Amino acid sequence: MKYIGKEMSRVDGVAKVTGAAKYAAEFQVKNVAYGFIVQSEIAKGAIKKIDVSEAEKQSGVIKIFTHLNAVKTQSKGAAFAALQSDKIVFSGQPIALVVAETFEQARFASRLIKATYTEEKSVTETMKGETKPMRSPQTRGNPADAFKNAAVKISAEYTIPIEHHNPMEPHAAIAVWEGEKLTLFDKTQGVMGVRGHLAQSFGMKPENVQVISPFVGGAFGCALNPNYYPFLTAMAAREIKRPVKVNYTRRQMFTGHGYRPYTWQKVQIGANKDGKLQSIIHEAVGNTSSFEDFGENPNNFGRTLYECPNYDTPYKLAKLDLPTPTWMRAPGMVSGAFALESAIDELAFALKIDPLEMRLINYAEKDPETGKPFSSKALRDAYKQGASKFGWEKRKLEPRSMRDGKWLVGWGVATGIWGAFQVPASVKITLKSDGTANVGSATADIGPGTYTVITMIAAEFLGIAPNKVKFGLGDSNLPQAPVQGGSFTTASVGTATHGAAMAIKQKLFDLSGWTGIKAEDTELADGFLRGKIGSSETVKISDLMKKNNLTEITETFTSRPSAERNQYTTQAHGAQFVEVKVDEALGIIKVTRVVEATAVGKIMNPKTSHSQEMGGVVWGIGMALQEATEIDHRYGRMMTTDLASYHVPCNADIHEVETAFVEEEDKIVNPLGVKGMGELCQVGIPAAIANAIFHATGKRVRDLPISPDKLI
Repeated sequence: MKYIGKEMSRVDGVAKVTGAAKYAAEFQVKNVAYGFIVQSEIAKGAIKKIDVSEAEKQSGVIKIFTHLNAVKTQSKGAAFAALQSDKIVFSGQPIALVVAETFEQARFASRLIKATYTEEKSVTETMKGETKPMRSPQTRGNPADAFKNAAVKISAEYTIPIEHHNPMEPHAAIAVWEGEKLTLFDKTQGVMGVRGHLAQSFGMKPENVQVISPFVGGAFGCALNPNYYPFLTAMAAREIKRPVKVNYTRRQMFTGHGYRPYTWQKVQIGANKDGKLQSIIHEAVGNTSSFEDFGENPNNFGRTLYECPNYDTPYKLAKLDLPTPTWMRAPGMVSGAFALESAIDELAFALKIDPLEMRLINYAEKDPETGKPFSSKALRDAYKQGASKFGWEKRKLEPRSMRDGKWLVGWGVATGIWGAFQVPASVKITLKSDGTANVGSATADIGPGTYTVITMIAAEFLGIAPNKVKFGLGDSNLPQAPVQGGSFTTASVGTATHGAAMAIKQKLFDLSGWTGIKAEDTELADGFLRGKIGSSETVKISDLMKKNNLTEITETFTSRPSAERNQYTTQAHGAQFVEVKVDEALGIIKVTRVVEATAVGKIMNPKTSHSQEMGGVVWGIGMALQEATEIDHRYGRMMTTDLASYHVPCNADIHEVETAFVEEEDKIVNPLGVKGMGELCQVGIPAAIANAIFHATGKRVRDLPISPDKLI
């Protein structure tokens, strides 16, 4: 490979650091008005009266929208839509939109709106909410009896608080109407989803809606679903007959797009004295809203990971008076891994077995859930490589047995898995006779380096330099592509890029008139169509195109998962090794060293892949030690709604992070052999940290985040 597998700096890097990259709120639109969202002060009830008279008198105010005069959406479904009725279903719900000539005028007027409510008692504590059983995979074997009869048993409960995505870029939209056509600049992970949402909301043809989102300043799941503000923005713009911009404040980010749900889990494990698992009963309860069901099945995490004949995963949702949760990096998996990987560690300690050895004792060579083989699984190699780099063989088994001066030292390990997904995606490539190419797909780049990796793939298979490729994304007028989520973008859009390049090669081959060679035995390289090793056939692509009076060749290709994939379980795997140091007197915790070894198929770009792994580790540290959204349950109100009180890791919290990639040859997952890594790299980190803290202190903390007060 000429480019794939080699390090490449981000092709969009210069645009981002120089300010040339435009984010949703930065597009310049003439005569734009500004909207400011007014939020409810109660969590449950109804608006009795809303007085906008004083606000309407203020300088610059154009119009104020409430449930009394807002356009009603035609969209169907349970998802929240703003200003549709007087009903209040969560604290912070939009009750008005003030539109004014400037943002400051709109914000000032918003504070003069007076609402009175008929208030009802709200419930915002997950374990006090009304629960609803969710369908879970079929029980495997007889877990209850197997647990009862097991020689060694572990039973423990684990909790994870509500956590919020806090990307640097707040949500924003600008809506522009030209007759019956709508253009919306939006922060989104999926322009096609927002286009469909708006078309349905206004009863329009989808082709009359264009959604543009070329750059996203972080999202991590909070921009997967269309949120309530695009409709509000477009509705206001249509009503006042001029463009409107709406931008969330940082506080509004905490109620405007979902969050990682609160999760309670109970893990019961039964094993033989040699450590062989006999039974796992992994119960879970997560919260959702009163009006919409959102579930992430955290307890499914281990069903394909460990060889265990008896397995059960009951799951319930608690209906609360809060906004609906949503996907947040490594949804379900990282929460389930914290519970199960902690419990496996507890079992290992009870049996006096090294926790890495415990995982190897129960290693699944084939999928224990379906009996299918894995398309590839180099997890054993990841364990070996990671342990070697970390120096795991020097670990002492007993807690509190390792020190560095005043610091207690602990080493922990955990496993991560993630599905190697692929979904349908389309890409359009235009190869020009001057040796340049335009590539386009309505995908997104929320930060993992999609601009760069698709450029690399196109350059590789078109046989031109990366600087000759211009890749466009984030526009619903481009070919259909899925949201960027689930770690499937490169596998999906990259495979479509490969397919489009191969279709162009076929066209060039047909133009060549070669008869003694097949198209599959040729390649595009260095501006030539040529036979692979052993063939003398070669022709310059530009000459071939000019000879046939072509200035360009265009192909649109749609890739889909192969039927062969159905015969296998397709997953990515990782092993995380963590060192912590704990101040015995103060309970201060430092994650001083992390080694993350992952088996994720073919590595496209080691440079951005390492960056992804680093990001997952950092987020895992935040989840384990810092992040929690606090709720005042008396009022059903989220309290830590800024970056001063909602803590996330900063540079001083991050020390040595080393990544190792165990490459796999796997053409079953897709022709490129690539698996997603953006979420896998976080999955085992909180559990590994919790396990390391136990090893350092002898104290098992099962309630995240693990703050100093829980250790003292």
